[in-house]
Formats: sequence, C-alpha cells, structure tokens
Amino acid sequence: MTLLTRHQGALLVLMFNLFLVFSGIGLVIPIMPKFMDSLGITGGVIGLLIASFSLTQFLCSPLAGRLADSFGRKRMIVIGMIVFAVSEGIFGLASSPALLFVSRMLGGISAAMIMPAVMAYAADITTPEERAAGMGYITASITTGFIIGPGIGGYIAEFGIRVPFYSAAAAGLFAACITLFILRESLPSKEMRSDTPPRAAVERRGLFSQLKNAYKEPYFLSLVIVFVMSFGLANYETIYGLFVDRKFGFQPKDIAFIITFGSIAGAVIQVTAFSWILNRLGEQLVISLCLFFAGLFILLTLFVHQFWMIFAVTFVVFLAIDILRPAISTQLSMVAEDQQGYVAGLNSAFTSLGNIVGPIVAGFLLDMNVNYPYTLASLVLLICCVLSVAAKKRSLQGA
Repeated sequence: MTLLTRHQGALLVLMFNLFLVFSGIGLVIPIMPKFMDSLGITGGVIGLLIASFSLTQFLCSPLAGRLADSFGRKRMIVIGMIVFAVSEGIFGLASSPALLFVSRMLGGISAAMIMPAVMAYAADITTPEERAAGMGYITASITTGFIIGPGIGGYIAEFGIRVPFYSAAAAGLFAACITLFILRESLPSKEMRSDTPPRAAVERRGLFSQLKNAYKEPYFLSLVIVFVMSFGLANYETIYGLFVDRKFGFQPKDIAFIITFGSIAGAVIQVTAFSWILNRLGEQLVISLCLFFAGLFILLTLFVHQFWMIFAVTFVVFLAIDILRPAISTQLSMVAEDQQGYVAGLNSAFTSLGNIVGPIVAGFLLDMNVNYPYTLASLVLLICCVLSVAAKKRSLQGA
C-alpha cells in the first residue's frame, strides 16, 4: 500500500492548503501594474510590499514552528488559513497603501503558521522510508501553486482587478473548513520524540545567533551564494509584471501566459530530467551554469522587443531558476552531514533575507529607470556565478 493510498485524505488536504497559499502569493504578479495605476503607488512601495511578506514570514517562522509542536498541527493550519483568507480579502478591499501592507504582512504570518505545521504533519504520518515521498507531494503542491497563481490572477482579473483576491479569500475559508472537519490531529511518533532533544538544543541558539555564527561553518560560501542568488532572483521576479507593462504595454493575460508557460516547463524539467542533469554534471557545475544563463538572459531582456523574443528570453530565465533552486538545496544537503535540519534552516533564512532585500532594491530602482533593476539583477547573478566557480576550485584544492 503506497503512502498516498494510506494517507490520501490527509495529504490531499495538506496539499490543497499549501496550493492555495502559494497561488495567493502569485496572484498579485500580473495584476500589480493595474493596481499601481488605480492606487497611484510607486515601484518602491511595491518592493516594500513584497518584502513585508517575506519579513513577517522570516520573523514568525521560528515561533510558529514551536507552536505547531505544542499547540497542535491542525489548529495552526486552520488558524493560518483563516489569516490567509483575511489577508486576501483586505488586499481586495484596499483603497490605500497602508491596507496593502497590512494584507501582505498578514499573508506572511499565515505562511509562517501553515508551512511548519504542514511539514510537521507530513513527517508525523510518514515512516523514515516514506519521508522523501511525503515531502515530495508537499513540495509539488507549493510548486504548482506558484505556477498556477499568476495564470489564475491574470485571467480572473478580466472580471475586475480585485476579483482574484476575493476568490482567494473565499477559497481560503473553504480550505479552513475542510481542514477543521476532515483533518485529524497528528501525533509525533516515538522516533520523532526521541529526536527532539538535539533539535531543541539547536533551536535554543536562536535564529539571529545562528545567522551571526554562520561564517564559521565550512559551507558559509554556499550560504552567501544562496543569499546573492535569492537577492537577484527576487529582484527579477518582483518587478517582472511592472517591467513588461511599462516597456511593452503587456496586459495581465499576456503576463500570466508567459509566467505560467515558463513555470510549467520548468516544473516538467524538474520532474523528468533534474536528477539526470545533476548526476551527469554534478551540483556545482549545474549551479554555475544556471547562474550564468540566468544572469545573461536577464541582461538580454533589456534588448529584446518582439513578444516571441521576450517570451523566449523569459523562458530560459525561468528554466535556469527552476533548476538552480533544487540544485543548491541538494548541494547544501550533501555537505550538511549530521546537521541536515540546522543547514536547511540556514538555507531558508538566507533565502528569506534575499527575498526581503531584493524586492526593496528592485522597486526603488524601477522608479529611477525601468532598466536599472534588471541591470543589477544580471550583475548580481553573474557575480554569484564567479563565486560559485571559486567555491568549486576551493573544494578541488581542499580535496
């Protein structure tokens, strides 16, 4: 009996919740140019809006994870989905930037509440042998949400630019009800409880203490690459809709089509060829190549004009990004040895920091000149490529 057969109901509910949350995050991408016009807000404000989501998620995640252990997985998921619904409803109703910030910060809190609880629930109901498969289903729902979100937002926006957010709010409340009435509370297994002391000892160091001492670790250069990569990619993704709207006059449907197609292609590569590519070339070479092509094609975005050329360049960038993210996570897991959880936490923290700083810088640069954000993103990713090559040489010399 397979994992999905034995825990079909629970896994489907967990996947549905995460799918909704990450679809809600992506909804805003194709709609934001029209929102900017209707509320009269600048690119700098947009960058701060997106960063506020990442900041609240970053700050609340450690506490939310501990609450999921003491307060219960199910309760945290239900409350998180209600907060998500409220945040989407506020965004749809917002008539001022202040309400938009309230919405995005609540969205970050909801993601912080839901993510650790869902991951813990998936770990509770799986054996060590099934753990990878269970996390694979959960990760697939996140990826699918990111893929579908912009497409849904772009097409539903045809009925009004606020309709996608009202729809997301209604779906969030529906998911909260399903979770409340269908999902059973999970209990940690004996193996999970026996693992608690060492993991708790790491947590007691505190998030900021871990960040402060990260430079002492042998994989610190990899963490620097994670931050720089996240900064560059967040810079690119944050203002993509605004960039093509201002430079080429794209409508929400055009933006949704390009993002959705590019993301689907990337997901297909992840599922069908990622392992082969990694085994064939190795993590370090794959990371360096993806950084190079992402940086190069972001730069080319500044020089293309026809729709099909913009589509092709964006496709390559999205493909490089979709291969790059799991490749660098795999590389870090290979050097983590017996510190898998600790290193995964640092990976997430450095990614979040890049996701906070990147949108802020991109938004303010956009107000200066439409080409500045992508010039910086390209430069940052190419510098990151050089760092990656340097890390490979250092590892070879150490060997």
